[in-house]
Amino acid sequence: MTETRYEGEMDRGDEGPSAKKRKKRKRGRQAKSCVACHRRKQKCDGELPCFNCSRRDVASSCTYSDEAEARRRQTSRVAAIPLNDDISSENPTDTRTTSTRARNSPEPRDAQVGNLFRSRDAPSFFGSSYFGPQAAAKIIEEPAPDLSSGIRHAAASAQSFRDVGGPFSQIWDLLGLLPRNKASVDRLVHVFLDELNWTIDAIHPQSFKLKYDEFWERKFGFDDYASVDLRWLALLFIVLAYGVFLDCPHPKNGEVQRELQETSLRFYWAARRAIVIAPTFYGESTDLVRAGLLVTRYLIHLRRVPEAWLTTSFAMRMAQAQGMHIDGERWRLSRKETETRRRLWSHLYTLDKTIALAIGRPFAIVDQQCLVKRTTNVWLDDQPDEDTSAIPELPMSEPTLSVYNFLAHDLAKIIGSIQERCFGLFTVSYDTVISLDHEIIDWEARLPDYYHLKTPVTSMDSTHPFLYWNRLHLHSMYHFARVTLHRPYLLRQSITNRFRYSHDACISSACADLAMRIDYFQQPLNDRLKWTLGPHHLFNSALVLGIIAVKDPHSPKCRAILEDLSAYCEMQRADIWLNEFALAEVKIIELCIKKANQFRASRTETRPNIADNAPPAVHGANTIDLTSPYTEDSSATVPDLPAIGAGGPFQWHAPPWGDPSFTTLFEPTDLQHWENVLDNITQEQMLFGFQ
Repeated sequence: MTETRYEGEMDRGDEGPSAKKRKKRKRGRQAKSCVACHRRKQKCDGELPCFNCSRRDVASSCTYSDEAEARRRQTSRVAAIPLNDDISSENPTDTRTTSTRARNSPEPRDAQVGNLFRSRDAPSFFGSSYFGPQAAAKIIEEPAPDLSSGIRHAAASAQSFRDVGGPFSQIWDLLGLLPRNKASVDRLVHVFLDELNWTIDAIHPQSFKLKYDEFWERKFGFDDYASVDLRWLALLFIVLAYGVFLDCPHPKNGEVQRELQETSLRFYWAARRAIVIAPTFYGESTDLVRAGLLVTRYLIHLRRVPEAWLTTSFAMRMAQAQGMHIDGERWRLSRKETETRRRLWSHLYTLDKTIALAIGRPFAIVDQQCLVKRTTNVWLDDQPDEDTSAIPELPMSEPTLSVYNFLAHDLAKIIGSIQERCFGLFTVSYDTVISLDHEIIDWEARLPDYYHLKTPVTSMDSTHPFLYWNRLHLHSMYHFARVTLHRPYLLRQSITNRFRYSHDACISSACADLAMRIDYFQQPLNDRLKWTLGPHHLFNSALVLGIIAVKDPHSPKCRAILEDLSAYCEMQRADIWLNEFALAEVKIIELCIKKANQFRASRTETRPNIADNAPPAVHGANTIDLTSPYTEDSSATVPDLPAIGAGGPFQWHAPPWGDPSFTTLFEPTDLQHWENVLDNITQEQMLFGFQ
């Protein structure tokens, strides 16, 4: 018995090991990790090489056990993980092919600054830090949806998106704001594309119309919330907001104007709402960036500049999330997509720098953290991707919209330098102001002949209608930059008259800008929108001229300035589109005119006794050569006189509005503050006898 039992046990023992190899495991962990992830106890995505090995740059040593390799191949046949670092491709490629191409690429590995992943149908930039790719991996490694239970989930969620407190109720509310008649929407979109889009490079008509048709052809029902792209819907709403104005540029009366204004604002607020909600449901996209740009321009047209500062920052973040701050060549994108991204980034850059300087707030784009090349003079939007690489760059004699784009970008760089170097937290030397002014003048000297400031060539305006409006935009941006640079020295006095250069620059640029506004602000609204949607509209030239008139009411130019300001105020008050922000500016200008006229009417020969010991007036003083070096305290010396600002009896008081640390004009709505500023100017004139 003992021997028999031993032999039976030996038989079962011989059977045991081989049977365990043949049998399938019914319980426990199903092995699918690579050897390295299994040893490090990390979650493996089952690819070859896996995500963790690729991240640690040990992709060549990524191997699987026999059981894990069989399970990996079986899983790869069922579903593929959509990982693609080339956003120019529409279909996801095999990870093995992508990794092999990256290893065999002759370009250095550090050429790619970060990683782009396609999450929820949108390329997202996750940077080169540890947490960026990990956040992307969390989205990428989500399991594929169970198709067998899709109908059950849709039925279960039917009540959730109909519920007022559900997440998808927001989409239904937005869809309810669209006109019921599709023909009305078609008309508004059509007038926007025909009247305005070609002047500001807002949207690509072909791709917009493609999504437009898909939107109206969608199926209605429980799956409606999944087929609506809020990113594109935000773009549609802001296009409709413009279309309302363009569809009726000549309202019959104030009641019709108010109705149009309310309808346009309703679409505008719908666009703002969709922009905020869209990132909750989807990733970032260029539609969100374009919608943010159009919302910012809309606010600039309404003179709501502080709100525009917020919206352009949001649009900039949406662009950075897609890696637009890194040039498309580094992402190995197609030439067409690279040029599109460069133009979008230039629009954001120009708005960010100019709005920040206009209202005295920090800008959001830091040049040291961006690697974007200059836009080239070529237009590829209507060309197929495969043909764009062979299209040569056009000469400057054949302009496209890209020419205005990179010229405005170059000027925006100077504007950013003005804010950094002249309106920071520290005292600036007057030499810095003069050097930056020379940069602005050099930029103007390099303009093509059809964009020249004084005598532009207009022979191509008939064949290139955008040149007319872009020329006005560049000229007004030039005047905005010069006046903002020299404005802090407008009210500063000097015995040597050294700040006369800033005074003359402010007068010449402000007068030129006001002349353009008087000529073109009386046009119908469809032409006015072409003029008032850019950063050039931020410049309040009339306010600057009003301050100049109050500061020096008896100068030879004062009478002409007052006449122009009076005409401007009459034109504004007669405008049917006048809003509360423009009306506040008109009231301040009228207050300046009133103060200046009071001085001109009450001019007396006698001066206050306190002015007997004051230094002589600066009008007859000799000017100093602006090319000569200046001291750090921005003071010039003449024989037998102490230096200005040296603390002696000849030190001049700098009013608050003329302080270089004061970066912006006061808000036009603060009328009481402006009255105090003008009273201070008039008191100083009476004190020092400048009348």
